[in-house]
Amino acid sequence: MIIEQTRPVREEHDAVTAPVPVARPEDVPTTAIAAAPPTSPGKVILEQMGGWPGVVYTNVPAIVFSIANASVPLLTSLAVAMASAVALAVFRLTVRREKLVSASGGIIGVAFAGAITVWTGTARDFFLVGIWLAFAATVVLVGSLVVRRPVTGMAWSWLYGTQFAWREDRGSRRAHDVATAFAAVVFAGRFAVNQWLYLADSTGGLAAAKVVTGFPLTALMGLVVIWAFRRTTKRLIKAR
Repeated sequence: MIIEQTRPVREEHDAVTAPVPVARPEDVPTTAIAAAPPTSPGKVILEQMGGWPGVVYTNVPAIVFSIANASVPLLTSLAVAMASAVALAVFRLTVRREKLVSASGGIIGVAFAGAITVWTGTARDFFLVGIWLAFAATVVLVGSLVVRRPVTGMAWSWLYGTQFAWREDRGSRRAHDVATAFAAVVFAGRFAVNQWLYLADSTGGLAAAKVVTGFPLTALMGLVVIWAFRRTTKRLIKAR
């Protein structure tokens, strides 16, 4: 009787005092130790545009419009430009398998520019939207430098979180000042050149300027911004 009563107590005592298994470091998933670094905003935006080929594709309808405008009426030129934008969108959707948002962006841009051109009846107004977008970007970039909130720095903070005080780190702040200032110079130069050609009523020159001041300068600007991002990440995150 006594043995039958003490046996459950002993078993309960053994269960309580049994060692608790502890996971070894090699058994812990690596995702629990360190999360993958976030994607660069520049990379996200570039992917939404269809990558570097997408940046090149945006110039095609403008070139087609300028070539057609030299020999056919304005409405026909606009129709040819729209047809080229639609053909490119179909190619990007079916062959390159891009997202609908990035592939259809060219159609929307050409339709908006074409609507303004039809309204004014002037071929050069096909480039008017791009000219004033460059001006607006210049104002925003310069304004962010004046208030000591450079756009690239704010983008980096949005990506990695406000817990990293990049504005208090002199090296990071200077890097973003340089990147934002360089972007402002690119957009200001783009606006100045295209506005001068617009006032000179040079439709062909506007198409050429769109190509020259488009992809090459955008690529160079992207490299400077990437440099600023990596410098800040190295100083504030990887240094920890």
